[in-house]
Amino acid sequence: MEIRTLRADEIECRAAMVKERGVSLLLYKDARCDMRILDEMFTPFGWQRHHETINGKEFCTVSVKSETGEWIEKQDCGTESNTEKEKGQSSDAFKRACFNWGIGRELYTAPFIWIPEGKAEIQKNSNGKYYLKNSFEVSEIQYDKDRKISGLVIVDAKTKNMVYSMDQENAAVQAPPQQYICDRCGKPVKGQRGTNGEIITPKTVYEKTGHLCMSCWKQEKQK
Repeated sequence: MEIRTLRADEIECRAAMVKERGVSLLLYKDARCDMRILDEMFTPFGWQRHHETINGKEFCTVSVKSETGEWIEKQDCGTESNTEKEKGQSSDAFKRACFNWGIGRELYTAPFIWIPEGKAEIQKNSNGKYYLKNSFEVSEIQYDKDRKISGLVIVDAKTKNMVYSMDQENAAVQAPPQQYICDRCGKPVKGQRGTNGEIITPKTVYEKTGHLCMSCWKQEKQK
């Protein structure tokens, strides 16, 4: 039995890095999501879990009953949480064991997600550290035949305004339209990412550089 991929409403967003100019996000699932899918796929009586400590590390084993009645086990260890040490390590071990069963494994194929400061509420605390005030959620997600993420839309959790689209990101880094060709080297002009994390389209690069690609434009400036 193949474990299904996660729905958009089962995926959460967490800030991985917060800077003055923007924030990078990670996609993750929580333990409740794992339990729901295990119940759905194997019924509440078709799986079980147990924890044990090995060499000071918390391990979780998730067992699933096969069609022949045999219990098949997969195990992994967890890491400590920044808030609740024992509970966090136990929960992390369980989620990692569920990854071994294939639950949410597709999240490892997520692209780099950058939200610029104009779409993220970034503030600085008394220690001079930047933190994110608002939160985000996944509104749409698609997968290809290999279960890799092929489409992704993230919105502000409160306003529901789109802050990230995988299609828009790809438009700036994939091969640009044929009409934007560097006059010097003859290669297609590619989009760039600005200093603030914003996307600069191939058309904008083409116009700003005088019909050159970035490489040729930099060489021209050095003369």
